[in-house]
Amino acid sequence: MSIIIPANSAAGGGFEVANSVRMNRSSSDSLTRTQSASPTSATKGTLSFWIKRSLLDVSQYYMSTFQDSNNRVQSWFQADNTFKIIQKVSASTTIEIITNRVFRDPNAWYHVVLAFDTDQGTSSNRVKIYINGVQETSFSTATYPAQGQDAFLTKGTSASLGAYNGSGDYTSAYFSEIVLIDGQQLTPTSFGEFDEDSGVWKAIDVSGLTFGTNGYYLDFEDSSALGNDAAGSNNFTANNITANRQSEDTCTNNGMTWNVLWSQSNGNVGDVVFSEGNLTSTTSASYRTYPGTIGVSSGKWYWEIKRTNTDNDLHTGIMSELATPAQTATWIGSQANGWVYAAGSGSTYTGNSETNTGYSATGNGGIISVAFDADNGKIYFGVNGTWQGSGNPATGSNPAYTGLDTSLIYFPCASTGSNLQANFGSPPYGVSSTNADANDYGDFEYAVPSGYLTLNTKNLSEALS
Repeated sequence: MSIIIPANSAAGGGFEVANSVRMNRSSSDSLTRTQSASPTSATKGTLSFWIKRSLLDVSQYYMSTFQDSNNRVQSWFQADNTFKIIQKVSASTTIEIITNRVFRDPNAWYHVVLAFDTDQGTSSNRVKIYINGVQETSFSTATYPAQGQDAFLTKGTSASLGAYNGSGDYTSAYFSEIVLIDGQQLTPTSFGEFDEDSGVWKAIDVSGLTFGTNGYYLDFEDSSALGNDAAGSNNFTANNITANRQSEDTCTNNGMTWNVLWSQSNGNVGDVVFSEGNLTSTTSASYRTYPGTIGVSSGKWYWEIKRTNTDNDLHTGIMSELATPAQTATWIGSQANGWVYAAGSGSTYTGNSETNTGYSATGNGGIISVAFDADNGKIYFGVNGTWQGSGNPATGSNPAYTGLDTSLIYFPCASTGSNLQANFGSPPYGVSSTNADANDYGDFEYAVPSGYLTLNTKNLSEALS
């Protein structure tokens, strides 16, 4: 079996994280709370979180804590994709650390730990940064606090996650397992471990930790209260974050999104704007093609695409590994390695040939079902709950295409001048009914055909076993 999965995907087995929160920059999402001015410790604390970045090359804050404008700490991914933390005390910079390393993989989950203990005698031990279990030691700038200096991570009263002081430089990303420990400088092994088989850094259960006065644990398991503190009562207010921002794409089960690193739009990726965790795409240009982050050559897989306007046209289906960025700069339906359904006409295309003409068109708000049988080289399309051409993925009858080369790797794709929302298991829109696959993954509008699964790393691991 050949499978391409996102780099640095968390390993399977052991502790499972059920949910994350998907934050969207364009809708000014943030989590905010007022902390106690009397923390367990003003000099010791640890912030741990998992993040899957959705937007690159733009300054985005994931944390800030304020006492006032002259006394604050914040950390973020800068526009050059380096990682920075800075603290001001009485308007003077007491901490400024910037990594040389850049972090620009929107398909991977990163585990970040910021650990403070300003009572340490060695200055570089007073602030430590760990990424995926390994301490960062190469910095372009490294200013450490004086011994005994207060750290506003725990002391500041206005705490924000996903924004700068709750009102700017918002973040587009998935977050899971956000933990603040007030009163201890911990190492990453309190939050994760290296998988003994794969060597991949993975999450562990943190519920037994001592969190302290201002500590909290956000697990995002309650969609009606996504700022809920699972360790106590230090709850956050969810600003502009609705229930459908809860996602099954987590640090232990990496989900499919559109691969924004591969998107081509006649040489200009800016023609396509991605949002909602790289599940929503908008463009007014014609025939912009982009694939998903997960490719497979075997197994049976299901996903849904929602059309969100009627401009131009929307084509969706699969493309093989033979497609290159140069090829996908034009309509994928014109390529011999693309097999797509045209929402506006109901026709299907491959190699610039119209194949099926009796399918229903999909209007604005309509949902396209895609079932890909990589074992047998077949693909099926459904429109608003009805499989087209009397197809039946569960029995293998009447596919839209058959005879696909089963030795190749295939990716979900869209080639569009329209706008769409993709549901690869965690929809960026509300569904009127909830349908999961046989492994209980996914939240789909329509029933998943028997034998078909959601594209995520847990299902892929099972397929490989």
